[in-house]
Amino acid sequence: MFGRLTWAAIPFNQPVVMIASGTVGFIIFCVLALVTVKGWWPYLWREWITSVDHKRIGVMYIGLALLMLVRGFSDAMLMRSQLALAAGHAQGYLPPEHYDQIFSAHGTIMIFFVAMPFVIGLMNFVLPLQLGVRDVAFPVLNSVGFWLSAAGVLLVNVSLVVGEFARTGWLAYPPLSEVAYSPGVGVDYYLWSLQISGLGTLLSGINLTTTILKLRAPGMGYRQMPIFCWTALASNLLIVAAFPILTATFAMLLLDRYCGFHFFTNDLGGNPMMYINLIWCWGHPEVYILILPAFGVFSEVVATFSGKPLFGRRSMVMATMGICVLSFMVWLHHFFTMGAGADVNAIFGILSMVIAIPTGVKIFNWLFTMYGGRIRFTVPVYWTIGFMVTFAIGGMTGVLHAIPPADFVLHNSLFLIAHFHNVIIGGVVFGVMAGITYWFPKAFGFTLNERLGKAVFWCWFFGFYLAFMPLYVLGLMGATRRMQHYSNMHWQPLMLVALGGAILILLGIALTGVQLAVSIRRRELNRDVTGDPWNGRTLEWSTPSPPPAWNFSHLPPVGRPDAFWAMKQQRGTAQDRSVKRTYEAIHVPRNNPTGFFLAFFAVLLGFSLIWHIWWGAGLGLLGVIVVCLRQAWRTDGEIEVPAEKVADYERLHGMQEGAA
Repeated sequence: MFGRLTWAAIPFNQPVVMIASGTVGFIIFCVLALVTVKGWWPYLWREWITSVDHKRIGVMYIGLALLMLVRGFSDAMLMRSQLALAAGHAQGYLPPEHYDQIFSAHGTIMIFFVAMPFVIGLMNFVLPLQLGVRDVAFPVLNSVGFWLSAAGVLLVNVSLVVGEFARTGWLAYPPLSEVAYSPGVGVDYYLWSLQISGLGTLLSGINLTTTILKLRAPGMGYRQMPIFCWTALASNLLIVAAFPILTATFAMLLLDRYCGFHFFTNDLGGNPMMYINLIWCWGHPEVYILILPAFGVFSEVVATFSGKPLFGRRSMVMATMGICVLSFMVWLHHFFTMGAGADVNAIFGILSMVIAIPTGVKIFNWLFTMYGGRIRFTVPVYWTIGFMVTFAIGGMTGVLHAIPPADFVLHNSLFLIAHFHNVIIGGVVFGVMAGITYWFPKAFGFTLNERLGKAVFWCWFFGFYLAFMPLYVLGLMGATRRMQHYSNMHWQPLMLVALGGAILILLGIALTGVQLAVSIRRRELNRDVTGDPWNGRTLEWSTPSPPPAWNFSHLPPVGRPDAFWAMKQQRGTAQDRSVKRTYEAIHVPRNNPTGFFLAFFAVLLGFSLIWHIWWGAGLGLLGVIVVCLRQAWRTDGEIEVPAEKVADYERLHGMQEGAA
């Protein structure tokens, strides 16, 4: 009845796993009990779980990413502590089969369930506000995309307690991921969780691309769009083009595992290298899916806190779209050692160097924007300057990897691990942290504690260098990735330094929680009643903080870039709500539980397929179909906000701004 699922699936004989899962279960129980005792369920259901407001969905994406950051970083701490101990005759405390699951889960979680929700959350929150519109193109689809991502998160975390996770690395290369070499459920957990969450990401990409292309304020052409909107457009175009490749690749591997097909096996016409080509046809664009929105954040931060328009705006747009195109032409540099030959390797090596040029253009644009500006050294500026220093180092090591002879030496070494974390932490994480700090007052109506924010930055900055600079040296000394133990005792001092850096980053993550708690307690001291705490340049700062459900009472006319800055120069004031206007009723999307129910049945479907519980899979598929049909026949998709309510809201905020 329950397929392969038995009591043996729960790892009672592994104390580390049981203690971790027990702790997580206890925390979840306490949270659910608190919500029940306080009677918060109706509020959560009405305002968050069923909400289709792009702002709330963006906040939920970022909250999900922060939770998974803690989960993924716990795996990182386990790896770093194991490698600090497991030298010479010492074996550490993690057996090889458990260590393999940890590094596979770490990579999967950090890319798919931390970095992706972070950037999609920022884009969800900011884009409609910057474009001067009231919501995304497909609000219900937006909710569905988020909840499918959450369903993938749940499946990955269930594997911690019931069964196991993949032991194949975060990209599950065959033939290791085929049934012959991975007969357990670990690879199935990996594939189904990423298929479900990948579908959610694809839906979000379609939604945000349509929003940028079809919904903009009156007069806002492409030349007037903020740079963040341009980088988001490039990122979402890459999502739409690349994620179907990932879905098709995983579908073929699932057919190999479930139906005995031979797409990627070693025999009967299969070709494992085809999988590696396909996965990196998605994988390298994925790097730019993550980094391009971060580039947009830095562009907004630099212009705002330098008090100047962005230098070389046109070249910035051209560089962004150039990266968007070139990112599909460099995937083979991930496996120069495949044996494709010198000619093929040379072509991809040259293209890999060429793609560094538009990135260099952006660095110089930011530097020239800051040159001569009246720079305010706030926390977002700290993250931006830290990014420019760190990312330049990561870019240079990336160009080194683009040289095929050098890559033959460095391939699969810790040098590669250091490079990858150099660009992801120094680029994506620093960018996301800058964006969260920058737009936090717009989301919640008060600014984050500046002093603690700077402490968080310094912990991440120095922690990163302590954790990963030693890995460059270890890679050159011959240390390889994915090793659970090493016999060369000369490596251990650098491993201990790397562990110290990881502990410093852990302190930064803990201080982020402290910063949130302190900022919430002192929110009245840092309340933003003007809607424009940073003297911003783009349209989101023309709305109250936090904005109403409809964003804009009147859609703002736009005639040039930095539209809100131009309005302020004409008016001589940040806001002008005292002007008498006529208001009209506004239609906003009605709350919709479709996404939540789809996620519920998707989890049931995925879990049942993992464990071969065929009746459960049928029930989950039937539930998905019923929910989709129910949504297709739904006719009450909007509610009307009366003109009187809109006018009252504007008058109230006008009085608050006048008092400020």
